[in-house]
Amino acid sequence: MIYDSVSNIVSLAENSHRPISAIVLESQAEEMQSSVEEVFAKMEVNYKVMKEASEAGRDEKLRSASGLVGGDAFRLFRRSESGGLVGSFLLKAMARSMGISEYNSSMGKIVAAPTAGSCGILPSAVITVAEEFALDERKAVMSLFTAGAFGLVIAKNASISGAEGGCQAECGSASAMAAAAIVELMDGSPHQCGEACAIALKSVLGLVCDPVAGLVEIPCVKRNVSGLTLAFTAAEMALAGIESRIPPDEVILAMDRIGAVLPDSLRERGTGGLAATPTGIRLKREVFGG
Repeated sequence: MIYDSVSNIVSLAENSHRPISAIVLESQAEEMQSSVEEVFAKMEVNYKVMKEASEAGRDEKLRSASGLVGGDAFRLFRRSESGGLVGSFLLKAMARSMGISEYNSSMGKIVAAPTAGSCGILPSAVITVAEEFALDERKAVMSLFTAGAFGLVIAKNASISGAEGGCQAECGSASAMAAAAIVELMDGSPHQCGEACAIALKSVLGLVCDPVAGLVEIPCVKRNVSGLTLAFTAAEMALAGIESRIPPDEVILAMDRIGAVLPDSLRERGTGGLAATPTGIRLKREVFGG
């Protein structure tokens, strides 16, 4: 019952004076009737796939089958060399997020974290922090257990499905998971992990799922980048000691209620929002004809 609530996970970690990831790893090993080492090794494979997707996403010639997306991550990586407006650190993270999402749209191998449509957010955050701060790879892998714990709570008490709850349930959940992972990577407390999750998630409440032509490309790829930057801002606030006045578990329940009342056209049907704009309709005809 460890994943019933964020408050439960945070309390277990704080009472044992250990990071959330350690609690989750042991819990997963017990549930899977495996050793801690075996469960860690499986997550290590996931991290390797994330890093490979990040590298593959840098390809300037990368294009999705529809031709709607591809090559933009290369542009961001190139811009990161000069530092741009926000600095090379964030630009590299943004480029990785876009690259992984573009790679997914190009039928590349990714880790759904928690979904394919939001696959660029968590990996890009963890990879960038680990590399830029020269952290041990084991610490990076462990942070994924923390992210997974928050994702499981959201899935249990709300949803991680765009078809059920809109993009708040996909990119929003991924951003919340990434924010918690970043906080742990930077040696924040379990409580701060929970606050980062809440701050990120409440910032995207009501975000609709409106894929143009029904494909996980427009606006999904760029929303991965936005979700990544939100994860960092939420983590920074939490690490500074800023708290969400609405507790994380209440934010999750609010997201669930909002998702339930979203119009059907704004829940991954590709019939509302940006998908229903003149350009969205034109692009759908260009891709599928008719």
